[in-house]
Amino acid sequence: MTENTQQQTASNPELPTQYAPAEVEGKLYERWVERGYFEADAKSEKPPYTIVIPPPNVTGSLHLGHAFQHTLMDALTRRKRMQGYESLWLPGMDHAGIATQNKVEQQLAEEGKSRHDLGREEFVERVWQWKEEYGGKILGQMRRLGDGVDWSRERFTMDEGLSRAVQTIFKKLYDDELIYRAERIINWCPRCLTAISDIEVDYQEDNGELVSIKYGEGDETVVVATTRVETMLGDTAVAVHPDDERYAHLIGKRIKLPLTDRTIPVVADTHVDPEFGTGAVKVTPAHDPNDFAIGQRHGLDSLTIMDERAVITAHGPFQGLDRFEARSTIVEALREQGRIVAEKRPYVHSVGHCSRCKTTIEPRLSLQWWVKVGPLAQAAGDAVRDGRVKIHPQELEKRYFDWVDNMHDWCISRQLWWGHRIPVWYGPDGEVVCVGPDEQPPTGEGWTQDNDVLDTWFSSGLWPFSTLGWPDKTPDLEKFYATDVLLTGHDIIFFWVARMMMFGLYAMDGQAPFHTIALTGLVRDEHGKKMSKSNPNSVDPLDWMDAYGSDAVRFTLATGANPGADVPIGEDWVKASRNFANKIWNATRFALMNGATVEGELPPVEQLSATDRWILSRLNKTVAEVDAYYEDYQFAKLSDALYHFAWDEVFDWYVELSKTTFFEGGEQARVSGRVLGEVLDVMLRLLHPVVPFVTDTLWTTLTGGESLVIADWPNDSGFRDEAAEQEIALVQRVVTEVRRFRSDQGLQPGQKVPARLTLDGTVLAPHEAAIRQLLRLQPEGEGFSATATLPVAGATVALDLSGTIDVEAERKRLTKDLANAEKERSQATGKLGNEAFLAKAPDNVVDKIRTRLAKADEDIARITQQLEALPKG
Repeated sequence: MTENTQQQTASNPELPTQYAPAEVEGKLYERWVERGYFEADAKSEKPPYTIVIPPPNVTGSLHLGHAFQHTLMDALTRRKRMQGYESLWLPGMDHAGIATQNKVEQQLAEEGKSRHDLGREEFVERVWQWKEEYGGKILGQMRRLGDGVDWSRERFTMDEGLSRAVQTIFKKLYDDELIYRAERIINWCPRCLTAISDIEVDYQEDNGELVSIKYGEGDETVVVATTRVETMLGDTAVAVHPDDERYAHLIGKRIKLPLTDRTIPVVADTHVDPEFGTGAVKVTPAHDPNDFAIGQRHGLDSLTIMDERAVITAHGPFQGLDRFEARSTIVEALREQGRIVAEKRPYVHSVGHCSRCKTTIEPRLSLQWWVKVGPLAQAAGDAVRDGRVKIHPQELEKRYFDWVDNMHDWCISRQLWWGHRIPVWYGPDGEVVCVGPDEQPPTGEGWTQDNDVLDTWFSSGLWPFSTLGWPDKTPDLEKFYATDVLLTGHDIIFFWVARMMMFGLYAMDGQAPFHTIALTGLVRDEHGKKMSKSNPNSVDPLDWMDAYGSDAVRFTLATGANPGADVPIGEDWVKASRNFANKIWNATRFALMNGATVEGELPPVEQLSATDRWILSRLNKTVAEVDAYYEDYQFAKLSDALYHFAWDEVFDWYVELSKTTFFEGGEQARVSGRVLGEVLDVMLRLLHPVVPFVTDTLWTTLTGGESLVIADWPNDSGFRDEAAEQEIALVQRVVTEVRRFRSDQGLQPGQKVPARLTLDGTVLAPHEAAIRQLLRLQPEGEGFSATATLPVAGATVALDLSGTIDVEAERKRLTKDLANAEKERSQATGKLGNEAFLAKAPDNVVDKIRTRLAKADEDIARITQQLEALPKG
């Protein structure tokens, strides 16, 4: 199976009676790190395998989403390391511009200060101090989870090397005319006082108001409706559809704007939907993206009527009011003038809020820096279309193309002090100079640097290559780029994934930043609801790790990881995974105490029992199955396969079937002990990437090896024995049928029953001792009377139930159950035979009736067999 099994001997077969994760995990992880198991060597001749971790925010802490994705990435890199790859999982953190600046500003507010009291330079220094003292909490939590990352390569999006990369690509894009400065509508947060990206806007249903207002007078009256009444102060037109006959006489004319001394034109624009509302819309180019576009088409003025804090600046009675105060005040003024045609409250509609501070976003015309994404986005789409990059699952390709094929230019400037400052200087005579990392900025009187910093996503978009040393041609970059897989949530495909694709292809001469994009779902509670800190369903994974161990949390997350699908998780499932870890521990401990060993060669096939050949055949099939699932990113299926192989086939069947052999001792016990050792060795290797702590502890005890982290991944030897698998399947059938019969008769699992087994002439004969032990069947003695006979799998099991059950009472109970099952079958058959019913009934109803019929047939067969098995009265 594996190259080094034969040379390993168990150094200490003793294990504690119980597995205590808290006593194992922390110490074991530090041992892995100290020994350098996770460090990758750029000089190695091994083939590379690279994953760069989606950098968590420096302000963040480990949540279940992190734990989920980190578990999967860790499993991938651990397996590849065991397969002989130079496996690099590179860690790091994002400087999280807005979130981090908010943290420090809150700290200053508690001292009665603002960042302006400190000044830019001192404030930035204060942020660095905060980062060193409080930031990066998540890194320690990643250790708790068992992340096998190369800590020697840890990066930060504001470290010196990454800052140089940011300045380099900004300069390159600027020189290639792919970065420009222009006035556009942006998402503005009046609380954070900065532009924010689309991903930082959370949309939620708000109870607002829809107010219909009469513009103009007499025959030149137009009614418009709005949810943001205050923006009418910035209206510069009313727009109607050019084919709308109701307003044909007004197109080109000017009408009076209420509450002002201005008149505004009526323009014709095909953007207007004549079927929606009144078919007329107010146009406020400086405060709405759609209105801005209309304004550009018609050469309209753009009037900014609010300042950066969303306070009204338009001259008049509303000047100085907050936007929401102005809204109610303006409605009242319009009402007094008879301008309100209709009011609808509450009017539920989707409103954008800042994801950081929950403030309502204000669309605002602003002078900002932009990336011209057209050619970059096309390249990102082409890389997937031509197969250079594969998206998994494939059905999510459409979502990716919908984004990159329709991407708008990207606003990259932020009005913050913490972040990568835009490397552009302005001269006293209007000069504009972009400065690269190896260039000196202009000096002299009147020269100033742009005050803004870059969007956090700008620097994280360089992550797959900047972390490896770009723009320098480093050994790391040469060895480990392009990375193999980006594993991340499908919710950021539009934002982070697309930006990395654009920048990677642009900076690395058409070489995509990764070969595969593996998209996961989102973690939800056991009822499928989204987890939120504001809801009682939010869970701190560290609490579960404390209670049940990191392996239990990891295995639970992996078992729910179907590609692209959301992952429900509940505490009961983590408890079940804890039980699985305990089962592995206890069963391995039993095996060690009963002769399981990895010493020496596997015995030749002719020395193996059918049970031995069966488990080795199943073992190799499991290796092949797990490998195939890994290559297809089917973590749920591989975890399920490992669970059932370990619990059902190894522990519940092979160990139990072999107990008689172990108890009897002798040569066959030695052979089976070696087989069991081989099975445990390979099984623990297969499980290790998902549940690393318990498996490493058990494997090193079993084999005497140094660590599973650096052990070989098992290979499918090709050994198959279909005859042995069929033979043991018959044994399992006999045991299962008799167990079911015993249960149906009300016998306790441990209750011993005299029995006669007629197995001669069947492949079951060599297994009589094991069958008797599993079923608690005593040899027939004097006075044996077969009161129940079960024909199964070509054999006969005769049981003496005298004195154990009331046969007549049992016959009455079964007869009653049979009558109920036959009645159920009759009703289901009648409905399915009714053509009129089938024509009207929904498909799901018909399917339920078919299921009821199938179950009734099954019950009838089972109960009939039980009745026939009872002794005749």
